[in-house]
Amino acid sequence: MRIGFIGLGNMGRHMARHLIHAGHLVTVHDTRPEAAAEHLALGATWADSPAACAEGAELLLTMLPNPRIVEEVLLRGGAAQALAPGALWIDMSTSTPAAAERVAAEVLDARGVRRLDAPVSGMARGAEAGILQIFAGGADDDFRIALPVLEAMGDPDRILHVGPIGAGYSVKLMINLLWFSHLVATSEVLAMGVKAGVDLGVLRSSLLASPAASNFLESDIMCVLADGDYDDSFAMALACKDLGLAIDLGRDLGVSTELSALVEQIYRRAKAEHGDLAGEMSPVRLYESLAGREFRLPNPAAALDDAALVL
Repeated sequence: MRIGFIGLGNMGRHMARHLIHAGHLVTVHDTRPEAAAEHLALGATWADSPAACAEGAELLLTMLPNPRIVEEVLLRGGAAQALAPGALWIDMSTSTPAAAERVAAEVLDARGVRRLDAPVSGMARGAEAGILQIFAGGADDDFRIALPVLEAMGDPDRILHVGPIGAGYSVKLMINLLWFSHLVATSEVLAMGVKAGVDLGVLRSSLLASPAASNFLESDIMCVLADGDYDDSFAMALACKDLGLAIDLGRDLGVSTELSALVEQIYRRAKAEHGDLAGEMSPVRLYESLAGREFRLPNPAAALDDAALVL
């Protein structure tokens, strides 16, 4: 299949590579030509502009940082206008239904271009391994056409058709919002517990054996507890952007977001303290400061074994 791929960042570069390995004819574009070196070496074609990347493509995939850039690439960059009638645009960015609707209303609908929103979850590690979760919104027929391409980048068992156009964007924003909320709540609990004198490992095991257990506490936070890794593969600037998009969506829908707004404030405070490029788990550091110590387990392997026993 002839595929255009725009956006070769931490996630997109791996995703585009998997498409090449799957045998597709891939044309790539990024604002940094050097980002395409590995893809060109594997047989991909370089396009000098978004429009050139979209021209002749049966599918155009975009993996971009935010809704503003999605609109910039599709509209001002000419990608939407360059797509042929019947082509399919698959936006895999963490974006918003409103941004895609503007692109459709201005260009795509009149040209007969179809579209899916199919944002992903799994971070750079999942993209590199080709096991991303993908949440697709759009027509059934378009999802079936896209599925073999999506399976080249994601785990086939975790590629979900979540509803009509826009549903993929919404599901992804809700996943991110709940994950960030888990991080803040877990960090606050750990800070209080250890400052009260409870051993960190005992506290974590007790929480995992209780109704308060969570996947975040079981696995996601282990990169901090074991290695002091705050996951700089996803920057605080992007985390704050995603929180803002989720809260904006809540406002547009008339849903109160007091708790989410507080989580966003905490994230923005961590970004101000540790920088735009700090890892997405940097808010944990705020609570480590309150506790007066870093959250580290002396024997992480034993902690994982204990967690398996109590769950």
